[in-house]
Amino acid sequence: MTTAATADNRLRSYGQFVTGVLWFFVADIVARHSAMGLVSDSWEPLTEQAVLVFLLMSGYGLLGVWFSHQSAPISEQGLPLRKGWLRESGIGLAVGWSVALVCVIPMALAGGIAILIFTERSAWVWLAADTAFFLLLALGEEIAFRGYAFQRFEEVVGSLGAALGFATYYGIVESMLPGSSRASIAVAIMLGLLLSTVYLRTRALWMSWGLNFGWKASRAIIFGLAVEGMNNHSPVVQGNPMGQFWVTGGGFGLDGSWISFFALLAALPLVFRITRDLEFRYNAPKIVPAGVPVDLEAAGRAQHEAAMGQSAPALVQIAAAPSADLPVETAVRADRPDAQ
Repeated sequence: MTTAATADNRLRSYGQFVTGVLWFFVADIVARHSAMGLVSDSWEPLTEQAVLVFLLMSGYGLLGVWFSHQSAPISEQGLPLRKGWLRESGIGLAVGWSVALVCVIPMALAGGIAILIFTERSAWVWLAADTAFFLLLALGEEIAFRGYAFQRFEEVVGSLGAALGFATYYGIVESMLPGSSRASIAVAIMLGLLLSTVYLRTRALWMSWGLNFGWKASRAIIFGLAVEGMNNHSPVVQGNPMGQFWVTGGGFGLDGSWISFFALLAALPLVFRITRDLEFRYNAPKIVPAGVPVDLEAAGRAQHEAAMGQSAPALVQIAAAPSADLPVETAVRADRPDAQ
């Protein structure tokens, strides 16, 4: 491939990346306004995330078919139904839960957490709805920040550049949330880098989706803590942390604490270890066939004939002609040993 062709491909990929980023903001606005007009206030967050996921998957799917001629755009976005995808999601969930627990323990030891538990039947119904909300929230983030746009940007700047670039991009988006701080931006960048690393090593969103969900949902649903400034996503458990801001993150939650930043940083070598086999399986160089078609059977036959030469003719035994001095019957007996 010539230098001009390579530059043209990179320019095309960069244009597709910009289109993907713009579509994320358009889909976010459309989803927010659609939820306002479709359901009541209580169901708006869940409906908004469901509409956003639908718009992202369908929009990026159309871009993949149109620009990249993808035959399976959903799989190409990082959601292939390959063998072991549930196990990958479970591993990611376990890692996300573990990181959240590592952050909660210092909070409990330093100042404590005041917890209220509600056991009404309606609370358990809303708990299921909030679980679905976090599943869709994590999936939407993975599609937006590790899906089509990320893949096109990787073609321009490489894997490391894409991971760093989208981690910064995620930090900028998180900085727009009310109550954000320098710590929350640093945590968002570190989380984005960790999730991008998981995707790059597995070439799928299953494990990063599970990790993202485990990191957010476990804090809200199990411990009742605020997530990105929202503390109304656990109708069963309500937690009120007490302690210094750099440990608890204040009203913004652990997303704004420096403890979370170092916990996510420490999770990087763990991610490299648990994804070792998947990285070897899905990042091995692909062998692309080239050249002209060859009929191996005909080639082998021609080589054999060249080595062996022409086939020898079949041997035919011809009896000697009878002598003119002997009778025909005597001549026949002379040529036949059994006639003796």
